[in-house]
Order: sequence, then C-alpha cells, then structure tokens
Amino acid sequence: MFEHQATSDAPLVVHVFPTFAVGGAQVRFAAIANHFGSAFRHIVVALDGNLECRERLNADLDAVFPIVDAPKGSMFGNALRFRRLLKQWRPDVLVTGNWGAIEWAMANIPPVTRHIHVVDGFGPEERSVQIPRRIWTRRLVLARSLVVLPSRTLVRIATEIWKLNSRFVRYIPNGIDLARFAAQARTPHDGPPVIGTVAALRREKNVARLIRAFARVVSETPARLIVVGDGEERPALTDLAASLGVADHVTFTGHRNDTPALYAGFDIFALSSDTEQMPLSVIEAMASGLPIVSTGVGDVGAMLATENDPFVVPLDDGAMADALIALLRDPVLRGSLGAANLEKAQRDFAQAAMFERYRALWMGEAG
Repeated sequence: MFEHQATSDAPLVVHVFPTFAVGGAQVRFAAIANHFGSAFRHIVVALDGNLECRERLNADLDAVFPIVDAPKGSMFGNALRFRRLLKQWRPDVLVTGNWGAIEWAMANIPPVTRHIHVVDGFGPEERSVQIPRRIWTRRLVLARSLVVLPSRTLVRIATEIWKLNSRFVRYIPNGIDLARFAAQARTPHDGPPVIGTVAALRREKNVARLIRAFARVVSETPARLIVVGDGEERPALTDLAASLGVADHVTFTGHRNDTPALYAGFDIFALSSDTEQMPLSVIEAMASGLPIVSTGVGDVGAMLATENDPFVVPLDDGAMADALIALLRDPVLRGSLGAANLEKAQRDFAQAAMFERYRALWMGEAG
C-alpha cells in the first residue's frame, strides 16, 4: 500500500480526478500548483490511471501519484477503502472533482479532513438532464462540503436542483495566463482562412458536428480546419472527414503543448460541444484575439464579448456552418470581434484572482 512520506511542513492536499488526462480541470490545477510551488504538497489520484497532464507540472513540485484501485460497481466498498487511505495520509484538505470522484467525497463522511468538491461539468449522460439518483447523492454527500463552481450555470444547478446551501457554494471563474496568448504574434499564412478548435476528442465535445458543418463550409467558400487534441474519438473523426470528402482540408495535430502558437495561426476559433460550463479553450481563444463560433452551452454566451453574440449558435450543424461562412467572408468583422473578445478576456479572466481564491480554500481561509 502506498505510504506518503512528508518532506516538509507545507499543507498536504489530496486531489482526486476521474482522469488526469489533459483537460480544463487538470490544466487549471497544474497552473495553480506550479504558481504556489513549495507552499503546498500534493497527492494526485487519477481514477483511470491516466497521468498525461503530469507533464505540465514543474519538475520540482512536491507531488506524488499513487495508483488506487476503484472497481466499478463497488461504490460503498470503494468509499471504505478510500477512507482508510485518507486516515493513513492525513491530508490537510481533500479536493475531489466531478461525479467521477464522488466515492472519495463519500469516504470523508464523517469528516477525516476538510473537503472541497469542484464541479466543472457533466458527461454526456447528463448533457441535457440531471440523473435523479445523482441529484440525491450530491445533495446528501456534499451537504457540508465546500462546492466550487466555475460557471453561473453550475451555481444555479447546485443551488436550485441539488438544493445545496448557498453558504457552502463558491463561484470561482477560470483564469489563464493571458499574456502567454496575447504576446504571441499573429501568424500570417498563405491560402484560405483557418478555422481551429482545441479539444479533448471525446464524444461530448462533438467535433463531428464541426466536421459536418465544415464540409458544407468548404462547398461554399475556401477554408481549412485544424483540430488540436487527442482522444478516443480521433479514429472516427478522421474517418468522418474522409467520408465527407474533406480529409485534404482537415488537419489533426494530436496533443500539443504549444497551443498559443497554434491559436495565433487560426482566423476563427470554433467550439462544437454538446456540454461545457466555462471552457478554458474559449478563454484562450479570446486572449488570442480571435472571433468565436460556439454552441450555446454553459456560460459561453456570457463569457464572450457582446459583439460576438450572433455567432453563439444552437446545437445544429447547419447553424454552425452558417456562422462560420459569415465570418469567413468578412475579414473586417473577424478583426473587430477578435479585438472585442481580447478586451473582455483581459477584463474578466486574469488568473491572479483565481490563484488567490484557490490558495485561500486550500489553506482553509474564508473563500
């Protein structure tokens, strides 16, 4: 059994992720942990064993990654095993993420340590409706935990549907290193305008919608599509592009760390997800000065500059294609929308405030 050996007196934070693959929650954690460095010690549990985002953590960070078995269909048995680990590790705070880590939240009843539960969104099974069994579980298990939410939509769900006490709910919008994206010079390119998306290639991201919309786009106006990211949906997406006859116009880059340079080569950013809350990719695109075509999911409409509102569309291939075509044919409009999005990102999404809110929560200060 894994035993954690203390290397300093810094507070120990146990973080439980359903996966530690590269995604919004994982990237946010890496940024916060790197920023505070030796001020905290970390145990990071990835329930699926995927530690891809580990590469984003500074090498000198005091972080360990134990392998913890979590058999499917054994909720209460898992909770008992996790409780024993919490008693063994004796963390200063337990931070769990999303429904996938709810068994760890159960393991802390009655409390072994302070508990923070962070909800970034839902899987495809809860895209359009909350599952009653999960509503009741969250209502009971999280009743005395601090619940952190990055979107107003999630705050409404937590307080109105899960019936959590608003005293224990914290709204902390995501923030990023804006200068890392704004400082990247726009990359001139030959040929047609470039539509870009940055996403984990999972079913709920519905990049297939974007590819189908793009097939209509290129039948009416020149364009290229760059898909940045990887995941289990990639083979099906490459097959879809081939079947629609647009494979020569679509580039799949796979997982990349140099995203600021990639955004700098886009003319339009597109998000085609079925479900999101406050996607980091949209903030990154805003910080890169890009116009954005997006499905109207989560807080996206409120995140963008008002001028960009006409390009927030329903979950519909045709509506996305129409919006993309309109922007592709109007470079002046693309420039003005990009400037407005950049200004709003600089006003609303600097990461310093986010860092301080999470520091206070990890330390047990009023947050």
